[in-house]
Amino acid sequence: MEFSSKIDKFFVGIISITVFIILGVFLFPLLLDYDRTSIDTITVLSLCVLSIGVLLWSAFSIKYVLYNDHLFVKGGLFKSRIPYEDITRISPTTEIFTGYRLLSSKQGIELFYKSATLGSVKISPKDIDLFIFELEKRAPNVQIDKTTQ
Repeated sequence: MEFSSKIDKFFVGIISITVFIILGVFLFPLLLDYDRTSIDTITVLSLCVLSIGVLLWSAFSIKYVLYNDHLFVKGGLFKSRIPYEDITRISPTTEIFTGYRLLSSKQGIELFYKSATLGSVKISPKDIDLFIFELEKRAPNVQIDKTTQ
């Protein structure tokens, strides 16, 4: 079963500001350089488009897939395969700026699991209740904080 990530206005605002900063960082020096060649322009514009493309791909391609034996979390270049037996706890979170996170909303859940490098991953499925219900069927030993449901 596949879940896409919930996207809220706050996240879209952050991504929009980041895109404008990237545009400014690449284009402002290009506009001030009167000695630039066409190679310089093509190189800078290519790097700008590539940077923005990777950012948007990573931000808006986030998905969570529940397989028979593991949860697969993917967002752009970042991927995690989490065996269900490793998941220990699920709790709600609003901390989107810290830790390992593959989410695009201020409201999400944090999955704690044994094999995690940072101890947990923060995600934000569109339908959190259905996601937790399906995850609980596959990982019956997981501890779910009461404030999550």
